[in-house]
Amino acid sequence: MQDASEAIPNLKPVTFHYKTDKNDTPQFGLIAEEVAKVNPNLVVRDKNGEIYTMRYDAVNAMLLNEFLKEHGKVEE
Repeated sequence: MQDASEAIPNLKPVTFHYKTDKNDTPQFGLIAEEVAKVNPNLVVRDKNGEIYTMRYDAVNAMLLNEFLKEHGKVEE
């Protein structure tokens, strides 16, 4: 979790639309290729080493860790 303080501010959320979504519903997320540059442990790669998906569960844990650290400072 020590890398969280450095990684979180460098993640850039994006808004996008799935081409197959007829309702054109906005989606929110991160671009895995950009995230891999910030912290390669936050992406999953396929057997060929290509980026397959994001580890949003890990990002959520990092966000919680950072929140708790900041909350502790406020409580002091």
